[in-house]
Amino acid sequence: MVATLRHFVNASLLEGQSGRFADVFNPASGEVEARVPLASAAEVAAAVAAAQAAYPRWAATTPLRRARILNRFGNLLEENAGILANAIGSEHGKTHDDALGEISRGLEVVEFATGIPHLLKGEVTENVGTHVDSHSLRQPLGVVAGITPFNFPAMVPMWMFPVALACGNTFVLKPSERDPSASLLVADLLARAGLPAGAFNVIHGDKEAVDALLDDPRVRALSFVGSTPVARYVYERACARGKRCQALGGAKNHLVVLPDADLDLTVDALVGAAYGSAGERCMAISVAVVVGDRLADALVSRLAPRVRALRVGPGTDPASEMGPLVTAAHRDRVQSYIARGVTEGAELVVDGRGTVVPGYPGGFWLGGSLFDRVTPAMTIYREEIFGPVLVVVRVPDYRAAVELVNAHEYGNGAALFTRDGDAARTFAHEVQVGMVGVNVPIPVPMAFHSFGGWKASLFGDHHMHGPEGVRFYTRLKTITTRWPTGIRAGADFVMPTMR
Repeated sequence: MVATLRHFVNASLLEGQSGRFADVFNPASGEVEARVPLASAAEVAAAVAAAQAAYPRWAATTPLRRARILNRFGNLLEENAGILANAIGSEHGKTHDDALGEISRGLEVVEFATGIPHLLKGEVTENVGTHVDSHSLRQPLGVVAGITPFNFPAMVPMWMFPVALACGNTFVLKPSERDPSASLLVADLLARAGLPAGAFNVIHGDKEAVDALLDDPRVRALSFVGSTPVARYVYERACARGKRCQALGGAKNHLVVLPDADLDLTVDALVGAAYGSAGERCMAISVAVVVGDRLADALVSRLAPRVRALRVGPGTDPASEMGPLVTAAHRDRVQSYIARGVTEGAELVVDGRGTVVPGYPGGFWLGGSLFDRVTPAMTIYREEIFGPVLVVVRVPDYRAAVELVNAHEYGNGAALFTRDGDAARTFAHEVQVGMVGVNVPIPVPMAFHSFGGWKASLFGDHHMHGPEGVRFYTRLKTITTRWPTGIRAGADFVMPTMR
């Protein structure tokens, strides 16, 4: 029997009222596992109203008490990580270990957010003028919202709501309708940790729900992760309505390989970074930029057998290294990119199409694919594929490699593999991306730093989590005070000065 999921509003599970539903598939079997309701604008408004009603009490809760609730949530998250990982694997398709890794990275943001009593400390200056002191505060915004993608149904929401809640805001989450169950499990854990009713709400939906959040004047800020066209749309519509917005878009992450790189280390890094989670990561390495034909020949000859040998299977099988893609439509889209690459003249070294997994004939399977001799004009280089496809671009020297990376419209992340410290330092300073790895293939910052790219990979002024997250979810207020002692008589009719 197919289950029907519900919204989570004001600490209660609510049946969908719009009459519209979307199917939630098990990508390994291709079968429908559940139906998720698609909220109407009125249902979104009810979730926002619940968050608005909860805001005064939650904002008045001391930061230390907020931190203690988040700490209890973190403990519950650890205790229930296996259950959450099973839900992720069932609806997304990623392997169990990969799902556990996602939860662990999200937990790190929760742990960072428990330090909010320290993170909210302002600044004080005594005697900025005679008998005049100034101090600053960071105060919450009110109701804030998050719109999150399918590829990390637990981690990406945890980039947002732990910091938002710790700062005193209340939160409305609109998760992906492709794998929505993780968000409901998280909501239950937050309630069990003692979070007041209405402080965290989950509303399922599609564009109608997104637009309702963007247009509701009670939503003061909005965080988004997804494709660049949608990120641009969300950012522009949110800003036009006076909201703060951080909208993370697409990526085309490059890994530059210099002639002195450790080739074994580089191959291992590329296999994991390109094909882990079936390439459905915004930080996946999808382009290997190799300096020199001799090095490129050696790299491709080592990569090809590793890609062919990838163990593709259901996430429930501990032997699986790569699971299915999230939907049949997405698999077909990735396959169309592979066909386009062949048509445009790239050399298809390994073709992942036609992959069959015994016992799972209806699954959305696609093996790893590897292209060589790709040029910057080709579609498979220019566009984000978001699947298990790695392209190799050959360049003559270091300078050409950097110019190639910097010319791309996306500026999310890039890595350099080398033994040369001078080259590494130069690359880190010259490359025009938001996150850089040196002999690290996926340079995802730890929770106490901030995550975000440049150019078409990020719309907005603030990156996510870390110190940037605290700044995004708070407003700065500066207070200047003077008490009667020593105040001279008389009115000032000029611009105030501190003397």
